[in-house]
Amino acid sequence: MLSTKGYAVLTAGAALRPFSFDRHDVGATDVLITISHCGICHTDIHLARNEWGISTFPMVPGHEIVGTISQVGTAVKNLQVGDRVGVGCFVDSCRTCQACRQGEEQYCETGMLMTYGGRDKFGGITQGGYSTQIVVDENYVLKIPRALSSAGAAPLLCAGITTYSPLHHWGIGKDHKLGIVGLGGLGHIAVKIAKALGAEVTVLSSSEQKRDDALKLGATDFALTTHPQTFTKLQRHFHCILNTVSAPIDYNAYLNLLQTDGTMILVGVPDRPSPLAVFPLIFNRRRIAGSVIGGICETQEMLNFCADHHIESDIETISIEHVNEAYERVLKGDVRFRFVIDVASLR
Repeated sequence: MLSTKGYAVLTAGAALRPFSFDRHDVGATDVLITISHCGICHTDIHLARNEWGISTFPMVPGHEIVGTISQVGTAVKNLQVGDRVGVGCFVDSCRTCQACRQGEEQYCETGMLMTYGGRDKFGGITQGGYSTQIVVDENYVLKIPRALSSAGAAPLLCAGITTYSPLHHWGIGKDHKLGIVGLGGLGHIAVKIAKALGAEVTVLSSSEQKRDDALKLGATDFALTTHPQTFTKLQRHFHCILNTVSAPIDYNAYLNLLQTDGTMILVGVPDRPSPLAVFPLIFNRRRIAGSVIGGICETQEMLNFCADHHIESDIETISIEHVNEAYERVLKGDVRFRFVIDVASLR
């Protein structure tokens, strides 16, 4: 077993604190990664507080992991010691179901193995990237392109693929009018990716303070959703809306902004249900859809795309001792736009 240092939540809602635990030994197809950076995702906070009722404790959060390979198993074929790599939201899947065979492991029919909070093949509970090292099967490890910095790339492993995958799946590009709801950790990367794809992007936000940021990031326009006239002016305007917020909102108002055959894609997870009216859907053949991260091949494609278009997350780097403060600031929206832990502060 590999003795590992980290920060963990011991009970739901408790503060993160130093925590020592064991990783399993490096197997034949595994690699050992010395972690340098790990992003803080809003999902980490939801799970640390057991807001979805699925958490297991003690919990070492973190699924936006970047580091360097320090050991490889005897059967590893495509990675070597010294490679800079990443680990995202999951570290295994059944590999045999239709979704896995099609490279969409995120929709594994028996359930992907989450990077933390899942039960692995050894019967243990997986622990995440707020730690010094992690052991992962090479088939679930991503290569970080040289053009990306380690800190700036870390949030791409969740926020990047969460926004890239639906834009890619629905074919968003040139001549598409795209609305992006929210300009936070997900939304700001969505703007960058959508602009690189050639879409005309409008950011829809409840905060006037986000206007300058939206335009600097590449949005064509900005609309303030606290103004009722916004929903009149933009009726039937968008081909697609990407909703990134994790708070309940009036889906029905946003559906009216879609053209006929338009799609609103949900990637944020509210903590309570939102009502949905049928009429805005059926009378204009609109759709409301969901999307979650992406498979390994698509995530690698996203990283390469971001490298080619010079896209990284806008981040604030912190030492791990400030992680509890960072959680509170995330909840207040006081970050531009993503926290990344410098894990070297643990060593």
